[in-house]
Amino acid sequence: MTLTLRPITRAEHLAFVATRPSVSHMQLPSWGDVKPDWQAESLGWFDAEGRIAGVGLVLLRPLPKLKRYLAYLPEGPVIDWHAPDLERWLDPLPAYLKGRGAFSVKMGPPVVVRRWNADAVKAAIADPEARRLRDAEATACEPAALDLAERLRRMGWRQTEPGGEDGFAAGQPRYVCQVPFGGRSLEDIHRGLNQQWRRNIKKAEKAGVKVVRGGYEDLPAFHTLYAETAERDRFVPRPLPYFQRMWTALTAEHPDRMRLYLAQHEGDLLAAATMITVGTHVWYSYGASTSRKRETQPSNAMQWRMMTDAHELGAAVYDFRGITDTLEESDHLLGLLRFKVGAGGEAVEYLGEWDFPLNRLLHKALDVYMARR
Repeated sequence: MTLTLRPITRAEHLAFVATRPSVSHMQLPSWGDVKPDWQAESLGWFDAEGRIAGVGLVLLRPLPKLKRYLAYLPEGPVIDWHAPDLERWLDPLPAYLKGRGAFSVKMGPPVVVRRWNADAVKAAIADPEARRLRDAEATACEPAALDLAERLRRMGWRQTEPGGEDGFAAGQPRYVCQVPFGGRSLEDIHRGLNQQWRRNIKKAEKAGVKVVRGGYEDLPAFHTLYAETAERDRFVPRPLPYFQRMWTALTAEHPDRMRLYLAQHEGDLLAAATMITVGTHVWYSYGASTSRKRETQPSNAMQWRMMTDAHELGAAVYDFRGITDTLEESDHLLGLLRFKVGAGGEAVEYLGEWDFPLNRLLHKALDVYMARR
């Protein structure tokens, strides 16, 4: 049975996504509105009866002075990744995008390879022999994911090597931290926090830290803290209009798609974070904090409020997003890993991002450019 691939409307795209329990927010039509430097298109896979069987948001980034594009499907597409006949899903994709002027296709299959629970990560950090997460024994493995990687290679896809030594790729993170919520009461989740987390939540409460929800008008205050965080933690911050665009696009699609949380102490804003919800998956998206009054533990209080609200929304997963896969004490991102895993999170390895070069010369030029950035 053949599948045909063609553009679909936003309404068709959203209607299909609504039938799935979990889809990345980067595979929703609204995500295209967040990225003005890219052209966005919703694609649908149709079966022989003309029904939509899968969808994908493709972002097209033009090369300067050339009408050629990098085609990117972040954390997608939304298809049956474990289908025995995966070729009939993926073969039409490069062919269609080549016709749109793409010189290379990049995608991120939302497929989990391995998981390490909080105890396993803690033991790995303490083990002098373990330099990276993959050196430690996983608590769960998905053999089907390794089979899938081999199938992708046979189809001509090439795995993108993670950029830099910190485990974060130029695209989406391969390693994330997730707290499983499915079938657990809030009391269970609270018991899953480590001792330091529980102590810090109590400290914040005793100090009088208040966590409130903010709106569009609070984004400049959030961004001020975020810029301070970027300087302290050595990353390049996104500009304020990015977050304003994100808020407008996501909340237009669904009024509760994106939330902003603010942790305050005696009228002083100490921490802030954005949260995104799609179906039963909730993401802690961007976080910010000041160095002032750290003893009041505003970040723990804010995260616990977000986790509480996520549980009330019926979340199956609370996703802390990217973590480093490096376990060495000298790595400045190790503290962030400890913080996230301390909330009862497990480290999760995805299949990573994959490229299909359509014009090898232009694809190689892009590789060289990305390596120099």
